[in-house]
Amino acid sequence: MGPRTIHTAQICSVAFSPDGQTLATGSYDNTVRLWQAADGALLRTLRGHTNLVQSVAFSPDGQILASGSKDHTVRLWQVADGALLHTLEWHTSAVWSVAFSPDGQTLASGAADETVLLWRVSDGELLRTLEGHTNPVWSVAFSPNGQTLASGSWDKTVRLWRAADGKLLRTLRGHTDLVQSVAFSPNGQILASGSWDRTVRLWRVSDGALLRTLAAHTGPVESVAFSPDGRLLATGSADNTVQLWRVANGALLCILGGHTDWVKSVVFSPDGEILASGSLDGTVRLWQL
Repeated sequence: MGPRTIHTAQICSVAFSPDGQTLATGSYDNTVRLWQAADGALLRTLRGHTNLVQSVAFSPDGQILASGSKDHTVRLWQVADGALLHTLEWHTSAVWSVAFSPDGQTLASGAADETVLLWRVSDGELLRTLEGHTNPVWSVAFSPNGQTLASGSWDKTVRLWRAADGKLLRTLRGHTDLVQSVAFSPNGQILASGSWDRTVRLWRVSDGALLRTLAAHTGPVESVAFSPDGRLLATGSADNTVQLWRVANGALLCILGGHTDWVKSVVFSPDGEILASGSLDGTVRLWQL
C-alpha cells in the first residue's frame, strides 16, 4: 500500500483504534484528526488544543481518544461524535506522551515538567504523581497486564514503576542520549527503548537486563512499536526511515524509505497487516506488511 497524504501540517503521532478501522493523528496544527484507515477519508477534526499535539492514544474499547499537547493539557474526546469529555490540567509544561492502561480506567501522561501523572479516565481526577526523572519525560507505556508503567526521559534513562502505587521498581541505564520512546512487547517480557543515541535497546522486564542493542539508524530514533504477535519491531527515525527488525535475533529485515523528514511515530494495525508511519513531512504512510 502506497503513501497517502492525510494532513497539511507536520505529524507528531499516529494511533490505530482497537478495531483497526480508524487512524488518529496529532499534528503541529494543534488538531487531532480521525481518518478511515481503509481509504484515508477524513472522518473528523478535533479542535481545542492551543499548541501542537504531540501524542494520541485510543482507549482499549475504542470509545475515547486521549491527546497530549504542548499547551500543557491532556484532552479526552468521545470518538463517536468528537465531543470533548475532559480537559486535564495539572502539568506545568508540554505533555509529550499519553497512554491508557489495559483496562481503560487509568491514563498516564508524561511531560516536560519531568513528571508522570496518572489520571482516572471516568472523571479526569488526578490519582498520582510519579517523580524521579531529572529531565522531560517523552514517552510512557503500560505493560500488557497493567501492573507496570514504563517512562523514557531526556535524562537518558528508562524507569519502571508499579502502577498500583507509583513505586519505582527499576531504572534502566545504558543509553548515551535522551530516550524518546518506550514500548512493551505483547507478552510483557521485553521493553524496547528508542534514543537519540541512534540505537534501540531491548530490555528484559523481569530483571532489567539488556538483551540486545539495535544499531542501524543514522539519526535519532523517535518511535518504537511491536507488532501484535511480538515478532517484529518497527522503529521510526530522524533519518527519515522506518526500519523493521526481527525481535528474536535483532536482525534488520528491511528499511522503508520515502518520507522526506523525521519519522515521529510508528504503529502497527491490530491485525499486524499494516504499519502506519507519521512524519514531519506532513504525511502518514501506510505500509502493507
